[in-house]
Amino acid sequence: MKRPQSYVRAAVAALAIAFTLPSFSADAATTCTKPVNINTADAATISSCVTGIGPSTADAIVAYRTEHGNFKAVSDIAAVKRVGEKRAAKLAPELTVGDAK
Repeated sequence: MKRPQSYVRAAVAALAIAFTLPSFSADAATTCTKPVNINTADAATISSCVTGIGPSTADAIVAYRTEHGNFKAVSDIAAVKRVGEKRAAKLAPELTVGDAK
């Protein structure tokens, strides 16, 4: 019968290996180019490249754009549920609308 210490050592070794392996998440594969174009970026790009925007807000931005068309100005993002004017002003330096049409 193994002693409990050997189980603890094995668990610690397994955790050490797990934390040193590279991460292969979708976010790690996203290359961020700033400013992020909110008229062309997908939700994954928005959530991983824009500080303070998580997946649910990024989904709301893309859904708003799909329903209402391209944003004409970065400040238009304030109309998106979960964003608002104050947050839009904070996000503005990281965003662009490109050649909005």
